[in-house]
Amino acid sequence: MDASRQAVLYLRLKKRIYIRPGQPVTLGLAARLLAMDEEQEQKLSELMLYRHSKSDGNRVVIDLLQIVKAIRVAEPSLTVEAYGDPQVLIMISAKPVKPRIVVLVFAWLLLFFGAGLAIMNFHTDVSMREVHIRIVELITGHRNEHPLWFQIPYSLGIGLGMILFFNHLFRKRFNEEPNPLEVELYTYQENVNAYVIADEMRKKYVASGGREGDDG
Repeated sequence: MDASRQAVLYLRLKKRIYIRPGQPVTLGLAARLLAMDEEQEQKLSELMLYRHSKSDGNRVVIDLLQIVKAIRVAEPSLTVEAYGDPQVLIMISAKPVKPRIVVLVFAWLLLFFGAGLAIMNFHTDVSMREVHIRIVELITGHRNEHPLWFQIPYSLGIGLGMILFFNHLFRKRFNEEPNPLEVELYTYQENVNAYVIADEMRKKYVASGGREGDDG
């Protein structure tokens, strides 16, 4: 590498990482790195940032300034260019969380029948049966109290519309566009991450001697 050019390290912190209790957190685990010198990049990727202890609980936040300080100690002449989030959230778990089948089936049944009852109650509130009878009467000129030829396709259309709306049929995805449920789950996870990071940073600030509410 040309000595006349100042060495630069580009890094982007990850939003969230998972480790086992007692597992050390290295720079390569907490961030994506890019440097002109591959040997230096490999060396920095193994730089120790944090080692978990039981007193730290099951979640820890590492701040960007803490990372830059560790890099400066290891490589004083290195210029650090950081992008993305200013903190990385570390979640500590002894083993991967597996979905509980019984809870999953119960939640699925609850949502299925709950959604069905909600649709039926809505149709009752707006007198949908009378609307169907009136529409059929306008089309055919005869009043039919049970226009099944109209109601059955209408019911199937509701199901088809929900499938198209959520862009999923079991594991089949119709296109690459995220469905509203995935967007809501992503937004919820981002809000949870932001709250957890802010709460952990507040606790760290108070523990260091600051007053709660002054960390802005």
